[in-house]
Amino acid sequence: MAVIALAGCSGAPGVTTSALALLLSWPLDPGRRMILAECDPDGGAVLHGLLQGSLGDRYGLRNLSVAARKNEFSDAFWRQLIDLSSEDGKQESPRDRLLLPGLTDPAQAASLGSVWKILAQMFRGIDAQTQHDVMIDLGRRGGSGPSGVLAEQADAVFVVVRNTLRCLQAAEGRVRTLEERVGDVGVLLIDEGPYPAGEVQRVLQVPVVATLPYTPKDARVLSDGAEQPRHFTKSSLMKSARTASSVLVQRVALRRARLDPRNLRAAGGEVTGAR
Repeated sequence: MAVIALAGCSGAPGVTTSALALLLSWPLDPGRRMILAECDPDGGAVLHGLLQGSLGDRYGLRNLSVAARKNEFSDAFWRQLIDLSSEDGKQESPRDRLLLPGLTDPAQAASLGSVWKILAQMFRGIDAQTQHDVMIDLGRRGGSGPSGVLAEQADAVFVVVRNTLRCLQAAEGRVRTLEERVGDVGVLLIDEGPYPAGEVQRVLQVPVVATLPYTPKDARVLSDGAEQPRHFTKSSLMKSARTASSVLVQRVALRRARLDPRNLRAAGGEVTGAR
């Protein structure tokens, strides 16, 4: 099991869209589950993007601050999750792929001071005790300030970066800040611009772990709830997301094995091919 954090930077690199693509393509063995938590202090996007406002604002991170004050956090957490299992078009068990929607107003972040730490502990507990992986969408600002504990408690942190000059310039400061807080950081590259992965690695001085294509038409299905074309699950975006998901899983296993070799033996395999 793993807790993975995705961080963005200024310039809207596509962290939430990437997170959704990974959620819907994450490799799930029987009995395993995946949770995507929108923890961007500037607000979430899925309720009024992919879900087109169909569920209103009844679900989400904002409700957990009240639950924390009432010592009802754990029960409230599970009630806030939305089942996205059917969004990938596969026949799966219900509640295989779950979403914790983010804030609907950035002003709500002020009430979450104590919630970030409780949420980070919750994610670690889910990882250790149940068959759930967790992906955290930190947005452009999450991972610093009070919400930084989410990045600190993650197994791995990846910055979503487009290979354009504007985004690379914005990403440099973001990568350095996260490195200071969590140590190892990797890059999930959105291949929009002219710079190859090797150049991105040279500029940012961190490895490009996986790459997703820049496909605006397919991305709008996830970012804005646009009509899903035929064979969307076989699109270049979703095929690349499946490959990226496997690479991220390997990356986490490698990092855990480096920190504690017993984790590798517990996983029952080798990850020597991971980079």
